[in-house]
Amino acid sequence: MKNMGKYQWEILLLVLLAMVQMPAEAKGSWKEYAANAQEVRYVGRIDESVQGMVQYDWVGTYFETEFTGGTFEVKIADAGTTYYNVFVDGQWVRKFLVGHKDAQWLTLAKGLSKSKHTVRLQRCTEGEYGTTQISGFRVAAKGVLTRPADRKRFIEVYGDSYTCGYGTEAAKASDRFSVDTENCDQAYGCIIARYFDADYALTAHSGQGFVRNWGDAKQVSDENMSHRVLRVMDKDASKAYAFNRHRPDIVLINLGTNDFSPVAIPTPEQYAGAYVKLIQTLREHYGEVPVLCIEPHSANAYLHTALQEVQRRTVGMPKVFFANSLQNMVTEQYDMGADWHPNYQGQRKIASCLIPQISAIMSWALEDKVIR
Repeated sequence: MKNMGKYQWEILLLVLLAMVQMPAEAKGSWKEYAANAQEVRYVGRIDESVQGMVQYDWVGTYFETEFTGGTFEVKIADAGTTYYNVFVDGQWVRKFLVGHKDAQWLTLAKGLSKSKHTVRLQRCTEGEYGTTQISGFRVAAKGVLTRPADRKRFIEVYGDSYTCGYGTEAAKASDRFSVDTENCDQAYGCIIARYFDADYALTAHSGQGFVRNWGDAKQVSDENMSHRVLRVMDKDASKAYAFNRHRPDIVLINLGTNDFSPVAIPTPEQYAGAYVKLIQTLREHYGEVPVLCIEPHSANAYLHTALQEVQRRTVGMPKVFFANSLQNMVTEQYDMGADWHPNYQGQRKIASCLIPQISAIMSWALEDKVIR
């Protein structure tokens, strides 16, 4: 360096000045983390079989991490039409669409203080609309990711369109469904989890029943929720789920509306057999977990009878509970979104009825706060 001439020194000085003035991205000032980094916690069923990628498609699945440095980005692809909710420091920021098959860096938070913040990305539409593919995360060069603590409570929900938040954002009951009006965060499962400050997992798919799907001409559908609940992925039947990602404190089951939709309804015995089989499967993996069986607000006489058969068959089974009636809880004029499904207000009413019973079952205190 001491033998450099004046001209060489001038060139070096110009290069150094240019480096100082270059934008952070051009300086390579990102710190990157792998999709499966221990600093990020995923909640819900995920597939890590493809190297360098984390995939999932069950509605409501989310990741959460803490970051410093003011900026957080995720490398994500979803070739379908899937919407996501972003939360920063516990506050909802925006809902956005990912519809590109090639992984791209998307900014979830920027311009924040360099101190620690929390970010959560929640998949708010269901599996039939696409598969989430996470390839990595990055923060500013001097930033770091840290893993947030798991919440002390965990709720698992098995359901159909009511659990998915189908049409919660639509204006009225007669509106036809479009995917942009689906938002599981406005459905009763997520509302209950928020109230109790619990983590949650949703295993739900619109139009599905335990035995028969909506409007199926067959009494037993070729593929129903009894099949789907055993999978890692909603749409992919090739990978069995080991029921090992979490152990819920309580399980809610809200299935049956589609089983008893018009045409070839199943018998109460068929429905009850599938219902009890799921409870037994959960007990095999989770132990004596409390199970709350919910009769949907829209239940007809057939479903009501079938649930009575479930109740008869579970007599003597410890910690199997049946929710109080939700009949007449949701009104068409005020509480329904697309295709006569509960809107956000209707979903809050449903959650408001279930919260006191969950409180009693779990000895979780009721708190003086808004159910939202």
